[in-house]
Amino acid sequence: MTTLHARAERDAVCDALTVAGPDAPTLCAGWSAFDLAAHLVLRERRLDAMPGISLKPLAAYTDKVQRSLKAEFGFEGLVHAVRTGPTGVYRVVPGFDELVNTMEFFVHTEDIRRAQPDWVPRESSPELEEVLWRRLRAGARLMLRRAPVAVVLHRIGGHGGHGVALGGPKRAPRVEVTGRAGELLLFCFGRQAHARVDLTGEERAANALRSARLGT
Repeated sequence: MTTLHARAERDAVCDALTVAGPDAPTLCAGWSAFDLAAHLVLRERRLDAMPGISLKPLAAYTDKVQRSLKAEFGFEGLVHAVRTGPTGVYRVVPGFDELVNTMEFFVHTEDIRRAQPDWVPRESSPELEEVLWRRLRAGARLMLRRAPVAVVLHRIGGHGGHGVALGGPKRAPRVEVTGRAGELLLFCFGRQAHARVDLTGEERAANALRSARLGT
């Protein structure tokens, strides 16, 4: 039987939201935990507003829908809606929830946890680390497309041991980033300051990568 990592990470993000409370800060710039909960519900229940997440011309409508969800559900209602599970295409298409939400919920769980002053690393199962690494290898070039330097990701740990993924411009100073799969994923999602990784390379290039706008 295949482990449903999206289900486990869905529970993890809901638990993190509940513990943090609606006013807690997150790593998503300008968003409280309340805002993040509304974003998660919007993704699954208001597909009409999803394009504005990444397309600036449509962002105003997305923001309006997100505010309306906060007013309609309240914080506890939003968390319950996320925990209850997806609707529509997420539920109808086999495997879609697992494909789309495993990384999303993992990253947003850490967005909540790592914005708190007393956070400690969360232990991920070897199976989840494998899933995250496969997704990262497949999407590394997209996530690192705005990197100002060539990037070599070195994965440590997990069943597969060492692994390598590449991104960024080829003809540029090279920076090597080493860590566990989940930490590398957070780094490539733009959470560089909160990812526990080691960077090796020329200092100026490493600093440029740390401050670059990464992610999808």
